Amino acid sequence: MKKKSIFPWRLFWSELLGTALLLLIGLSLVIFMFGEGSPMAALIPEVWIRRTITGFLFGGTGALIALSAIGKESGAHINPVVTMVFWLFRKIDHRTVGIYVIAQLIGAIVGCLPLLLLWGKMGRSIAFGATYPGEGYTEMNALAGEVLTTFIMVALLAVFLGFRSTRPYTPAIFPVLYSIMVPLEAAISGTSTNPARSLGPAVISGVWQSWWIYLAGPLIGALLAALLTSFLARKITVAKLYHFDSDRDGLFRRMGNKESA
Repeated sequence: MKKKSIFPWRLFWSELLGTALLLLIGLSLVIFMFGEGSPMAALIPEVWIRRTITGFLFGGTGALIALSAIGKESGAHINPVVTMVFWLFRKIDHRTVGIYVIAQLIGAIVGCLPLLLLWGKMGRSIAFGATYPGEGYTEMNALAGEVLTTFIMVALLAVFLGFRSTRPYTPAIFPVLYSIMVPLEAAISGTSTNPARSLGPAVISGVWQSWWIYLAGPLIGALLAALLTSFLARKITVAKLYHFDSDRDGLFRRMGNKESA
């Protein structure tokens, strides 16, 4: 008789917790930097500098989650399009994709709920970090911005994971990348690159303006990047951003190909 499959609760809770922490910490940074009544506007009047700092710290939060025990357990995808790309590269199966994405979406909402109490009026002044097209920009402008920024993020991720020499430094791309992308693109779309990141604040703020952009844009950008970097798929060993040799349940090694980089 076949052994009944056991639901991978550790992976589910790791992705849920990782995504919740990303949004709780990352959006708290956004609110503190840009919320009405924050002292940061007076301390750092230049918006682009505040965006650079916020991008660096938001990306740094994601990097630290990848390096943590959460990343050791599940790989710290904390973004549905990252999970989708690992699936396209045949590093995880379709069942695991569903588990990860559900955990990420729930985690995004759970992580945003404390913002209501923590930031109150200041948070509401910027819809708790909800993403929507900036003033003077069309939906197509915002869509193009999300496609481009997600494409760059996923392509760099694939390149760093695809080669043994750069693989250990993969988490380091996020603070650097977002400190560049956010000041350049935030005024257009908010620089989401992550449907879960946009879902959480939309739920608690009720601001769903042009929300389809933050689903379609990252999906399109990730798909294009996956196509461009598909030649690296066989070189990517596991569906993780760090802790490549940690696989308690044997899940990642079963799905991943042998390393050839």
